[in-house]
Amino acid sequence: MHTPRMTHVALHVRDLDACVGFYSDCCGMQVIHRREAGLKRIVWMAEPGRETDFIFVLMNKGDDLQLADNDYRHFGFAMASRDAVDEIASLGTRRGCLVWAPRDEPFPVGYYCGLRDPNGNYVEFSYGQPLGPGAEGL
Repeated sequence: MHTPRMTHVALHVRDLDACVGFYSDCCGMQVIHRREAGLKRIVWMAEPGRETDFIFVLMNKGDDLQLADNDYRHFGFAMASRDAVDEIASLGTRRGCLVWAPRDEPFPVGYYCGLRDPNGNYVEFSYGQPLGPGAEGL
């Protein structure tokens, strides 16, 4: 039996260009595919080197999300260091989208902060989780 493997997350967003800018500037993702069909616009984004592994599919014609500050649903990105988490938190402050200031939690959560993307999705940036860069040393 074939075991499914997650390959992408697809999101309808209100402001496609703002979301592409956020995921490019804050998450280091790159546009790998664009297409238009009538009024529908679709953009595929991936981290460099992961273009065939996992992507975000962003589509226009969505609604803004209104998540409560204590709603912890999010997309998670691993960072290379605690300093890198602090840097993304500073960027979030400058952009006015910091939701969770940097904080330490017991293993396996680690050190993290959270930003709100232009559509209202929460995005976590963490160091010290048993996933992603740095996990080998845990």
